[in-house]
Amino acid sequence: MPTASTILVVEDDAIVRMLIVDVLEELEFAVLEAADAEKALEVVEDIHQTIDLMMTDMGLPGMDGKQLAAKVRELRPTLPILFASGYAENIDVSTGMQVIAKPFSIDQLRDKVKAMLPPAA
Repeated sequence: MPTASTILVVEDDAIVRMLIVDVLEELEFAVLEAADAEKALEVVEDIHQTIDLMMTDMGLPGMDGKQLAAKVRELRPTLPILFASGYAENIDVSTGMQVIAKPFSIDQLRDKVKAMLPPAA
């Protein structure tokens, strides 16, 4: 049986983060949580921690989602990054990055995440 993909969820709103984590866990993903970019970078910097996808809010306090993504790409250049934003049409993303518009449905989240992850072995 393949192991679950691990998703790092970065969201400063505790209720929104909890809902996203609950949905992803219900979809049988392993989930790591961070309330801000600083905590997310601590997780990413841990070379022993497997991360298959990072989902980050764009509007984080301090360092925003795009700044976080740039730092994460320095550490893990191939890590897929999913931005969540209420202003999705205004976000320019590069290779391996996608955007999901808030509010999103469970089905939209599932489909976007599965499309960004490599096929299960």
